Amino acid sequence: MKLWALSLLLAILVHGVAGDGFVRTGGARFLLNGSPYYANGFNAYWLMYVASDPSQRSKVSAVFREASSHGLTVARTWAFSDGGYRPLQYAPGNYNEQMFQGLDFVVAEARRFGIKLILSLVNNYENFGGKKQYVNWARSKGQYLNSDDDFFRNPVVKGFYKNHVRTVLYRYNRFSRIHYKDDPTIMAWELMNEPRCTSDPSGRTIQAWIMEMASFVKSIDRNHLLEAGLEGFYGHSSPQRMRLNPGFNIGTDFIANNRIPGIDFATLHSYPDQWLSSSNQQYQLSFLNNWISTHIQDAQYILHKPILLTEFGKSWKVPGFSTKGRDVLFNTVYSKIYSSARRGGAAAGGLFWQLLTEGMDSFRDGYEIILSQNPSTANVITQQSRRLYQIRRIFARMRNIERLKKARAARGKPIGN
Repeated sequence: MKLWALSLLLAILVHGVAGDGFVRTGGARFLLNGSPYYANGFNAYWLMYVASDPSQRSKVSAVFREASSHGLTVARTWAFSDGGYRPLQYAPGNYNEQMFQGLDFVVAEARRFGIKLILSLVNNYENFGGKKQYVNWARSKGQYLNSDDDFFRNPVVKGFYKNHVRTVLYRYNRFSRIHYKDDPTIMAWELMNEPRCTSDPSGRTIQAWIMEMASFVKSIDRNHLLEAGLEGFYGHSSPQRMRLNPGFNIGTDFIANNRIPGIDFATLHSYPDQWLSSSNQQYQLSFLNNWISTHIQDAQYILHKPILLTEFGKSWKVPGFSTKGRDVLFNTVYSKIYSSARRGGAAAGGLFWQLLTEGMDSFRDGYEIILSQNPSTANVITQQSRRLYQIRRIFARMRNIERLKKARAARGKPIGN
């Protein structure tokens, strides 16, 4: 215990003690104002969409209020909606101000409730436009493109994406009066929600794209952390690990992609009920245990970066669902994270999919948690928040002791007095 505590204090000293409210990394851990930071959080992709209608903004406020009361401190959400119905970006470089003000409200309201945000910048899937919409925009400009995976290769498409990144990062929030790139409410940017490139299973295409886009984001904004949006599937850089993948070969590489210098922390998703739908729940839990443990180990000893489990859950739409089974899954995830965190390991938190508030039936997808309607699961979530908070308190106390020792030493007083 003393060894990892000393290593953490050393990381804090090496990386400095910034009190500006930005989450940073120190080795394989997150730091906030110089102290270790652990995130118990949630996904709520719908925040901007709902907040774009001023009459519905109370739902955003309600979900942040409920989350905060259960100790949840990080929310992951979309900073994109490309083409289609009520878009943020209705054509390349052309934006719907009402939708952008919805995102402004989300960022400002998160700040009010003490919640950090992870903002994802584009979707892999067709929902809210995604890479398909970008490719179609390029086709309308005369580009001959064979597949949606040309999103990662075509220079015109990449130019559209970079312009969107630039627009979001330089956005001036109408509520908080702070540019997004200067706002510590935002914990991190996410390059893409679940990038996949099945046309190139070698992984070279996505590796090159992440390298290019990570460099581009960092050229604009070095305040915020950056992650790639990966699900955690292993690739050819670690062939011995590929057997752990649940039958997917989608052109990503957990090790190689996260080794890119501009990527500050690793991410992991886990949906055993989807990925292993023909297996029983005991096998799914066994997979989950191994999946999380292996990635935490690799983040700590190979990547030397923190890891967040940015999506997990269990759907009531899957046959055999029970609330008890969902609580067991949540407890399994949370126990893995806590076990690593209390030892000073790389696991820094988990974000379940997804949090809703009351009166949002049209957003139910089977994975939703409404804290007031799911008391047993809400209790599991709250207990994890408390456990991670206690770890933060212990480290804060250690840091204060070190400061006191230094102050006494500077005055020439014996440390023991």
